[in-house]
Amino acid sequence: MIGDVMAMVNGWIENFGLLSEAWRVGIVVFALVFGTATVAYIASHIIAALERKFSQTKNLFDDALLHAARKPVVAFVWLQGVYWAAEVAHKYSEAEIFKANESVLQIGFIFVLVWAVLRLIKEAEGILVSPLKMKQPMDYTTVNAVSKLSRAVVIITAVLIAMQSMGYSISGVLAFGGVGGIAVGFAAKDLLANFFGGFIIHLDRPFKVGDWVRSPDRNIEGTVEHIGWRLTTIRTFDKRPLYVPNAAFTTIAVENPSRMTNRRIYETIGIRYADVGQMASIVDDIKAMLQEHEEIDSDETLIVNFLAFNASSLDIMVYTFTKTTQWVRFHEVKQDVLLKISDIIEGYGAEVAFPTRTLHLPEGVRLSGSQSDDSSGKSAEDSSGKSSGKSQNRQTTGDVEDSGEAE
Repeated sequence: MIGDVMAMVNGWIENFGLLSEAWRVGIVVFALVFGTATVAYIASHIIAALERKFSQTKNLFDDALLHAARKPVVAFVWLQGVYWAAEVAHKYSEAEIFKANESVLQIGFIFVLVWAVLRLIKEAEGILVSPLKMKQPMDYTTVNAVSKLSRAVVIITAVLIAMQSMGYSISGVLAFGGVGGIAVGFAAKDLLANFFGGFIIHLDRPFKVGDWVRSPDRNIEGTVEHIGWRLTTIRTFDKRPLYVPNAAFTTIAVENPSRMTNRRIYETIGIRYADVGQMASIVDDIKAMLQEHEEIDSDETLIVNFLAFNASSLDIMVYTFTKTTQWVRFHEVKQDVLLKISDIIEGYGAEVAFPTRTLHLPEGVRLSGSQSDDSSGKSAEDSSGKSSGKSQNRQTTGDVEDSGEAE
């Protein structure tokens, strides 16, 4: 249709004999490009107006559809306009480049369509995981895995269709892929192992982004930042990034403390042997305190018992669970519990024991250090007695002399 219109316009210009053929072709091509730019501008503003209108509705996916289609629609208008301009130029030129117009149009249309679908998948992913847009947002790891898989399917399908449109046989490509896949599998077995490891993580979901994980088999501990198809990124507690191949998670044990329902307080507290009479009362008060504590989960196991006669203490076992699972809050609750236990022990006049050693000696046995101390004491007494005697004699002699002079 556009070709007939341009031919008619070109015929009018030619009949009037106003311009040469080159100028006539140039004017027609310019008019097509200018018209394409105008239509693209109008289409962009129409879609933007529809976006503003549909943003007031409760349905979020119509907004995602319009936002995803805006740029691809503009790109499609430009693609079609440039194709028409190239067709007009091809009627007056035998250049080889214009012979590929049909193939370029088909491949360009596939590209625009794939671009629109990928943008739609991205918009849908953002909606499904957003707590601001969904009352119950879906798990990010699951949505991200489905999104990646959908994008891969779209891209592979588009590549096969594009190859078919360019004249390649899809059946031949698939046959070559079956034979070549074996060689590629042997050459890239580690890469495939990581890929399937990532697939298993997305299926089994032992952890998700934001979870605190650790492995007793490997030196792995930190917060999961990203789960890819080849690597999982973990941020350690000293803020270092740790990149773990996904294949490793299929052969090691992984703990996920983020999924704990409670945190445990397990402490052994000792009191002195001299306070054995208050043991039963102390144990009962500690148990009562834990049962009434607002941060202790009384539905879980709670044990407070006299545990053992230790070397320098009588040990009390305290075993209970907190309601919170947050690391910082847990230590605040644990501190409060331990301080209250200390107050209970001091309330009975008892004390928390510390390592001591008591030495018992039979009667009549004296240490060598004590004998030397006694000897030095006696020597000091003798010397002090002698000194006092000498001073007393001097004082008596002085008195006698004084009396003689008086006579």
